[in-house]
Amino acid sequence: MAHQIEQMAYVGATPWHGLGSQLTQKQPIEIWQREAGMDWQIQESPVHFKADAIGHMGSIHSFPEQKVLYRSDTKAPLSVVSNRYQIVQPREVMEFYRDLTEVSGYTS
Repeated sequence: MAHQIEQMAYVGATPWHGLGSQLTQKQPIEIWQREAGMDWQIQESPVHFKADAIGHMGSIHSFPEQKVLYRSDTKAPLSVVSNRYQIVQPREVMEFYRDLTEVSGYTS
C-alpha cells in the first residue's frame, strides 16, 4: 500500500509501515512537534497570475478573493483558499493534543 507520510512520531510499537521517530513516553509537546515534522508555520500570499502577451513577457494580475497557503520551511504550496479562510497553525493542532494528554493523566 502506498503512503504519503513524510515524517511522524510515535510511542510504543513500531507502526505497520515502519516509518517515523520512536519517542519515549511523556515527552514534552515541543519534542513531539519537532519529531513529527510539525515545527513549521503556514504562511500566506496573495494569488497572482501571468496573463499571456505578445512575446515572452506577460502582465501580472492579482486575484484578491483568494490566497495561497505555503509552508514556512520548504515554501511548498499547500492550497489556494478564500480570503475568509482562517489558518490553524501546526503548533495549535499540537496544543489540542496537549490538552487531551493532560486530561487523561499523561502530562509531560
